[in-house]
Amino acid sequence: MESRFVRTPESGDHIVPDSKWAGEARAAVGCAGLLLALSLTVDAVDAGLTLGSAAMWIALSVALFVILLPARVVAAPGRVTVHGLWTRQTVRTDRLATVSRPDGIEQRLVMSDTDGGRAEIHLRVLLANPPLWLLVEAGARFSAENGTLLSGADALDRLARRVERDTAHTVFMISHLH
Repeated sequence: MESRFVRTPESGDHIVPDSKWAGEARAAVGCAGLLLALSLTVDAVDAGLTLGSAAMWIALSVALFVILLPARVVAAPGRVTVHGLWTRQTVRTDRLATVSRPDGIEQRLVMSDTDGGRAEIHLRVLLANPPLWLLVEAGARFSAENGTLLSGADALDRLARRVERDTAHTVFMISHLH
């Protein structure tokens, strides 16, 4: 079976961040802030705000922010880094050992390299950021050609087809050719 990995020209040493992250982070702050403002206002109007209830609403708003804040994904030639709130995962895409797409509601790509690095990326991040995907794919292609990628080439092929399909669909929608 022929690999569907896209060949890209060497990209130098540029870094590609998740272009949607800032907006999603602002949305997380906005939702948490809105919950805090509304709950404090309703509590103050209804029964009178107490220190205990204010602390509870603040804690709930912080918890909502932590849940909604997405991980920040940054790719460079040969590596991908996923920054969580308290974690940082880096994987060398030019030394990938395994790639998998676990079944479940939360669709993600799990990659591990020959150095023991591991990272999980939500598929929506790769689908929304073609330049980021191209760096991941180029590194995976390099790993496959060098023989370090022991399992997961088929998962990457399926994801490549999905990215191509979604990108083509977006182009047709923007061009009003649908």
